[in-house]
Amino acid sequence: METQNLIQTVLIYALPVLFAITVHEAAHGYAARHFGDNTAYMLGRITLNPIKHIDPVGTILMPLMLYFVTSGAFLFGYAKPVPVNFGHLRNPKRDMVWVALAGPGVNIAMAVATGLLVHGVGQLNSNPFTLWIWYNLWNFIAANVMLAVFNMLPILPLDGGRVLTGLLPGRLAWRYAQLERYGMLVLLLLIFVIPAVFDQLGLHTDPLTAVLLPARNAVYQLVMTVTGWA
Repeated sequence: METQNLIQTVLIYALPVLFAITVHEAAHGYAARHFGDNTAYMLGRITLNPIKHIDPVGTILMPLMLYFVTSGAFLFGYAKPVPVNFGHLRNPKRDMVWVALAGPGVNIAMAVATGLLVHGVGQLNSNPFTLWIWYNLWNFIAANVMLAVFNMLPILPLDGGRVLTGLLPGRLAWRYAQLERYGMLVLLLLIFVIPAVFDQLGLHTDPLTAVLLPARNAVYQLVMTVTGWA
């Protein structure tokens, strides 16, 4: 039964999550090129080919681990970051913000576009294939919203951390940027270790969940309202 549930989850979540992550990363590359940095373009990373963006840990292992740890309640992943040489940007401090916002921005845009598209799919005759499309589209909306919200956490190397670095005054920005070396450790603690500790203590809302869920729900509700589903 567990294997069957996993297969069903993969069939309706794998493509939405993978495509949301792929376009997110490609958007960073497009934005960087627009503002003067061709690094991602020269390395062939400005592409919608998901194979170019797959990270064994972030795209495959982490979503599977989260599926089992949370019983499917929380799924998240990431791709190989698109390389950006901020020194090549025409105005590095300002343009860093726009390059960082490009990923979450395109996720929200795709969520809205998909919400509108679902209206048309709902008019099709019901059969296993159209139902599969229906579930994939709804999950694509959810995946894009979650990816955008999570990436806007003000933690380097997430996009929110890049935005904060670009907005802080010079010396503060430099000091904050030095924390990036600890960023992945902080994220692992927030995603896996701290929730496990809270669970052992009988506390059901860890700090990350307390921040993410209200933000995700608010953005999702906004998307539903804009697309006529609320």
